Amino acid sequence: MSGAPLKLAVVAGEVSGDLLGGDLVAALKRRYDGPIELIGVGGEALEAQGLRSLFDYSELSIMGFIQVIKRLPKLIARIRQTAEAIIAAKPDVLVIIDSPDFTHRVAKKVRKALPGLPIVDYVCPSVWAWKEYRAQKMLAYVDHVLAVLPFEPAAMQRLGGPATTYVGHRLTVDADLLETRRLRALRGLASADTQKTILLLPGSRASEIRQLLPVFERATEELSRRNDNVRFLLPTVPRQEALVRALVGNWQVKPDIVVGQDAKWSAFAKADAAMAASGTVILELGLAGVPVVSTYKTEWLAKFVLSRIKIWTAALPNLIADYAVLPELINDVLRPGMLVRYMERLANDTPERAAMLAGYDLVWERMQTQEPPGDKAAQIVLDMLAHKKTGHL
Repeated sequence: MSGAPLKLAVVAGEVSGDLLGGDLVAALKRRYDGPIELIGVGGEALEAQGLRSLFDYSELSIMGFIQVIKRLPKLIARIRQTAEAIIAAKPDVLVIIDSPDFTHRVAKKVRKALPGLPIVDYVCPSVWAWKEYRAQKMLAYVDHVLAVLPFEPAAMQRLGGPATTYVGHRLTVDADLLETRRLRALRGLASADTQKTILLLPGSRASEIRQLLPVFERATEELSRRNDNVRFLLPTVPRQEALVRALVGNWQVKPDIVVGQDAKWSAFAKADAAMAASGTVILELGLAGVPVVSTYKTEWLAKFVLSRIKIWTAALPNLIADYAVLPELINDVLRPGMLVRYMERLANDTPERAAMLAGYDLVWERMQTQEPPGDKAAQIVLDMLAHKKTGHL
């Protein structure tokens, strides 16, 4: 496709969305024979493609009902600022990426002012998990959804939402993950070493870390009492390193703390099993082939809305495989003794370990696509622009 300059509005609210946006714009540049002008909100990946973000998007990286309430006035102001800037720019297409509490509100305002503007939602919101009515409401301001999980197109169709295409997940083409898979394949299904390596992954947010580390501490003590020659690795992100070191400073059995993405993938390659916070890291571990137990403790206020969640599991590998590939321990069920016994079974050559790894193989197979996610997403955006020009959007 070639022609006049393409003006693309893009709004990403978190690091993961920024990375998806960067991949998308890079793919658009390879396919579009003309200059591409960017306007919107994003981080390093989108800025590397030429975006000058309207503000520091780290302001939007908040989680939990209580945190959102505290930041509500600022969020409302940023929604208005972003929508007004996009409306004034009159772009050819708007791509909103994940962070629906922010991006969807921007899209609604933009659609009202620019009803003919194509709007693409990259990353399907979890309408299949709770508030299913959101799927139909999206018809008013989203023309196409780019899904990163293979079961989402069928879910959106069932719920009466916008047209949805599975474009693939960037983890399946991530160089670090692919190298980790290669290294784990070389070492065999289970480490031949007498020493076992257990990963502790309490999450990347301070609230998660404070909730989970005390449980992990008791689990490491009991594992060490029951087993000879076991070590613990605790990967964390730079911004949480000080907190993690402070919280584990008085542990009887101290884990080796490693910091940064390279250290994380190195730890994945060495691990025999992991206990981890529920979230994207569970999918990362699954695709890398690390047996894991998913753990989570909710904020006290969030417990009151748990009954509204319709999905049968929060673990993405389970949803993709459509059966319980891995166990989840949440709130009162999250007990150190249960973690200990799962780690003992999963870190050794047992039927439980073999069954989980077989489930991971199914997940990997179902997530494959013929072309990289960014390329497939870019082609859908360009097709929408072509349809707009012919009046068939």
